[in-house]
Amino acid sequence: MLSRRSAGCCLPPGPEENTNAMRVDRRFWLGAIAALAALGTLPPDAARAAAFPKRPLRLIVPFPPGGFNDQLARVLAQHLHQRWGQPVVVDNRPGGSTLLGTDLAAKAVADGHTLLVASFAFAVNPSLHAQLPYDTLKDFAPVVLAAGTPNFLVVNRDLPVTSVRELIQAAKASPGKLDYGSAGNGTSPHLCMELLKSMAGIDLVHVAYKGSAPVVVDLIGGQVQVLFDNAPNVLPHVKAGRMRAIAVSTASRSPLAPEVPSLAESVPGYDVEVWFGIVAPAATPKPVVAQLNAEINRILALPEVKSRFAEQGVRTIGGTPAQFGAYLANEMARWAKAVKQAGVRLE
Repeated sequence: MLSRRSAGCCLPPGPEENTNAMRVDRRFWLGAIAALAALGTLPPDAARAAAFPKRPLRLIVPFPPGGFNDQLARVLAQHLHQRWGQPVVVDNRPGGSTLLGTDLAAKAVADGHTLLVASFAFAVNPSLHAQLPYDTLKDFAPVVLAAGTPNFLVVNRDLPVTSVRELIQAAKASPGKLDYGSAGNGTSPHLCMELLKSMAGIDLVHVAYKGSAPVVVDLIGGQVQVLFDNAPNVLPHVKAGRMRAIAVSTASRSPLAPEVPSLAESVPGYDVEVWFGIVAPAATPKPVVAQLNAEINRILALPEVKSRFAEQGVRTIGGTPAQFGAYLANEMARWAKAVKQAGVRLE
């Protein structure tokens, strides 16, 4: 019987030889990249991208744990870790209408290892605050638009309201008597209700919380009577009978709860979809942004991820950084107009 050595090229390499070859090949290319970078032959951005990621990553979430922003971050963290072998830390930094966490991300080292889970408030805050500690357009680089979901308008089950028309009637009959909760000033639940108040000519009292989880608990307990919130945060409670859904914020009904009317059926022209995306500090090298974009798009396309999000009423989106940048600019312009019309301003 011929040995592998005496057979020469007649026998395929064994598993051990394949592994050794892969190690040699990896060492060769890493050495070549390092040599080219040292000689100045490889562009600096390309050299940094080739070595990315080289340490643990951090996903800053400007909300407390429990909401979909947090869920999205944890799904991405799990898959990025599996793919790259580096730990990915989800860093919840709630406070200041998302300004605390957003400012932290804006001032992070711009090498791709720190990212921000941006959402609705990211595009609206410039219109709500007289001054921000960062510049939304200049201090961030769009990476990818990850997902979208409607907000559901829900009420405490003991409130004798079963439709938007009945809510409007109750609010007009007792101006300033109904309390509505939100996940915080400038969040989509807050602005969705302010837009409804403006369009329907009603008055409800705003009670701001630090995130979705505590306000949902208080709605169930009756401390607040009305709430707009993302589908993943309220639909499980609606299905369990702990609260009542009376409308969905998008122009058409949600396939997840087709029995719930769209708000536009009672208030023509009302249409809001909440979005979630990933941004990086502005000076992050473009090849690194492209690498992050490609990997997150891959994760969003995974059947188990799409299915998991769809069960919560969330659609995955994806796309290029340029597409997300254009979407952001459009959202900022749209809500600047809506905020001005509603007369909302935060100091």
